[in-house]
Amino acid sequence: MYNRHINQSFNEWSQHPSRKPLILRGARQVGKTTVVREFGKQYARFLYLNLELKADRDLFERDYPPDELIAAIHFHLQKSLVTQGETLLFIDEIQSSPKAAAMLRYFYEERNDIHVIAAGSLLETLIDSHISFPVGRVEYRFMYPLTFAEYLLAANETEALNALRQNPCPDFAHDRLIALFHQYTLVGGMPEAVAAFFETRDILATNNVYQNLLTAFMDDVEKYATNRTMAQVIRHAIAHAPMEAGARVQFQGFGNSNYKSREMGEALRTLEKAMLIKLVYPTTQTALPAETNHKKSPRLQFLDIGMVNHVAGLQQHYFNLNDLNTLHKGQIIESIIGQELLATYPRLQQTLKFWVREKPQSNAEVDYVVPFQQHLIPIEVKSGTAGRLRSLMQYMEATDHTYAIRFYAGKIQQDELQTSSGKTFTLLSLPYYLVSCLQQYLQQFVQ
Repeated sequence: MYNRHINQSFNEWSQHPSRKPLILRGARQVGKTTVVREFGKQYARFLYLNLELKADRDLFERDYPPDELIAAIHFHLQKSLVTQGETLLFIDEIQSSPKAAAMLRYFYEERNDIHVIAAGSLLETLIDSHISFPVGRVEYRFMYPLTFAEYLLAANETEALNALRQNPCPDFAHDRLIALFHQYTLVGGMPEAVAAFFETRDILATNNVYQNLLTAFMDDVEKYATNRTMAQVIRHAIAHAPMEAGARVQFQGFGNSNYKSREMGEALRTLEKAMLIKLVYPTTQTALPAETNHKKSPRLQFLDIGMVNHVAGLQQHYFNLNDLNTLHKGQIIESIIGQELLATYPRLQQTLKFWVREKPQSNAEVDYVVPFQQHLIPIEVKSGTAGRLRSLMQYMEATDHTYAIRFYAGKIQQDELQTSSGKTFTLLSLPYYLVSCLQQYLQQFVQ
């Protein structure tokens, strides 16, 4: 069991007086069940139901009123009702029972004294069509693979984590943090793979974990797919998505296939609902609100970088590597930066974008743009000298502010740069490992 930052969010939720049942969303094997079980230890009574089991599922199929349902759950689990202290009810695999999903409203309206968390591995693909949660009666949290900070916790790298949390991060910790970030990028953040690596210190020990995960994803296809043909398309998408991580993709012929844009688009969007991938679309605007342009090709973000390394055969390339930007055409470092952004700042789930300008003989692309205060801040993931950031220069020409961020292999550095028209702006260069601290640095940087 690794300490996960989502525990803080759980604590805030549990203490809120108008708390609603919480839906925990995330891909298979990111640690949802484990983290809720651990959180449940602080309650006077922890009740666990797995609705893939018929006996547990039948409790909701009998249409008990809320009070009788609660009594029936205690009886079924052979637990006595507690009169002092709080009770946490964890409903796992809730997608197996539409009636259980509908019942959540009554836990909010009539029995708010019972704290309820629900989760499910296939939840995302079924929300729109198979089950419906009561609107306005539930709230959501997103869970991802381990972040770099969580990885340091799991590795017992206390001093490195303390240095990471200092602002500014001290120069003397740079080499150690860069080395650990390389290790994290190699291993990935899936809890079982991290455990396998820490036990053996052999990256090959993660391969069985990742292969089993990919097999499990493939086995889930029948549940994702609407028909046999779509099942084949989704299997192809799962097999080839890791190879395309960090790259802009076309739906037509994805993964060197003969599949049409419509069917492959449906398959990839299904995997996005399952949180196996994220399709990051561009914007052509440099100010808020920045509208996403879904007519342009998206960049594919895969669930976990460790699985990408396994499928793409990149593990051996990490050794003796000085800068992650040189690996796999820069797609790996862009992928891990995106993975860190999504995991650390879940609100970016809907707003994470990159910027493009596509004109004849004048194309430009900035890796990410993120909202901060009233600005849309550009983020480049690049090595080399600051003056060579051609696309960033074009962005700064068009925007109404003077702040830009670069993630690179070097130490913290601030430069005053000029665009071709003479506009001056400030570039804050941060080492790769500080992605999770971006908000804190922006608070100081943006005046």
